[in-house]
Amino acid sequence: MKQIYNFSAGPAVLPKPVLERAQAEMLDWHGSGMSVMEMSHRGKEFTGILAKTEADLRTLLSVPDNYKVLFLQGGAIAENAMIPLNLLNGKAADYAVTGGWSKRSVDDASAYGKIYVVASTESKQYRHVPPFSDWQLNKDAAYLHICTNETMSGVEFDGVPNAGEVPIVADMSSHILSRVIDVSQFGVIYGGAQKNIGPAGLCIVIVREDLLDRASPLTPAVFNWKIQAENQSMINTPPTYSIYIAGLVFEWLLAQGGVPAIEQQNIEKAALLYNYIDSTDFYSNKVALNNRSRMNIPFFLADESLNDVFLKGAEASGLLQLKGHRAVGGMRASIYNAMPIAGVQALVSYMQAFEQAH
Repeated sequence: MKQIYNFSAGPAVLPKPVLERAQAEMLDWHGSGMSVMEMSHRGKEFTGILAKTEADLRTLLSVPDNYKVLFLQGGAIAENAMIPLNLLNGKAADYAVTGGWSKRSVDDASAYGKIYVVASTESKQYRHVPPFSDWQLNKDAAYLHICTNETMSGVEFDGVPNAGEVPIVADMSSHILSRVIDVSQFGVIYGGAQKNIGPAGLCIVIVREDLLDRASPLTPAVFNWKIQAENQSMINTPPTYSIYIAGLVFEWLLAQGGVPAIEQQNIEKAALLYNYIDSTDFYSNKVALNNRSRMNIPFFLADESLNDVFLKGAEASGLLQLKGHRAVGGMRASIYNAMPIAGVQALVSYMQAFEQAH
């Protein structure tokens, strides 16, 4: 079989050892006679999987004891509504718009209360994160919402804004576990799993305990963080198989040396691709240097009439899902933790050959 490298932005590539282990355990998990898909979510087998998955995530991110880890459904899009329902508490909230996903967060949250856009790069085609000193923050805001890595436009934060006593809520869907972070700098961290954690169907929320008493009475119980925390994320049947695969990914990450080790690999992979793009006028990346994402790298051909030819040739070479998001255009290579450096090397080699041929 030809070597395939999947550059999809999500659902995205998973580590091969994780898939192989899931394959081996598919019909009979650890001698239980059951697939994880068939287990009761309240049985000792699955509750053991859930407990270990949470413990490993806490280890990977050094999650402080005063934070709850929730395994929910609905993805980051559902959290766009659940965040204001859980946190607004009659106040207004601040939002920074640095890409398509943070703009969507504003649109969704606006149905539940007063939302202020305190920084935006929409007029600049989302090519950078505005200097934090320019943000018009409100000291009485219920929270400040940011998206620390924008999947569509390839913009990544290079720091954390100082919001004072206002808790920061961060959508980290597309770069969580790819770099070292200080969880204590945030009130809430959330993300859909389908980019850097596991298969679609799971959303992880890490929330500081003092923020659990602010939910509107209109918040559905299944999305009420306090109720879910009190019930170990099982007020309803959780996405059991997605949690199981996430747990295997966490074990794989720990075996790589944890987040510090995988961050070094990600730095090397991103540098390889960006350095080539910057070395030629045939391709370009339009994001400010200090905000270039390590996970999602959009690039453009100088002659965009060649786009279809480029994509067809890439697919024939085993390089899949390189078409840019429809809102941005061009190409996009998503090189999450599970993408080996060999995949990036293969992409650069193809880009060089394509440039020479055209």
